[in-house]
Amino acid sequence: MTSQEKNRPIGMCSDHAGFELKSIIEGYLESRGVEYVDFGTNSDESCDYPDYAHPCAVAVENGECYPGIAICGSGNGIGMTLNKHQGVRAALCWQPELARLARAHNDANILVLPARFIAAELAIEIVDVFLSTPFDGGRHQRRVEKISLK
Repeated sequence: MTSQEKNRPIGMCSDHAGFELKSIIEGYLESRGVEYVDFGTNSDESCDYPDYAHPCAVAVENGECYPGIAICGSGNGIGMTLNKHQGVRAALCWQPELARLARAHNDANILVLPARFIAAELAIEIVDVFLSTPFDGGRHQRRVEKISLK
């Protein structure tokens, strides 16, 4: 991340299935002094992931937050919703190497985690890799530029 990006809070969102893991990750971020904005949900009561994904995606698109972390049961629904936004490159990651490649090769700006398929310890490791890996640029830049339909 650039120094300007490091000065922005991380955007956080989840549905009910991701609420517990989101809370654990937020506690981890707090312990490291990392700021975040929580776009919800705020409980494990059944809810609809788009209600939380869209505000988070808009904040990342507008530069208010960078990057984002989004969590639902499988990661698929919330990821699909996030990727409807032209300025978002949300990547579903369930292993640290996927997070590294998503950042290094695809300049992913929102990490998506599948809460029902990974342990909290692994999620923290994935978050650390995602947050610490810079975009490689170079040959990958032209590919990233071709993603948006704008």
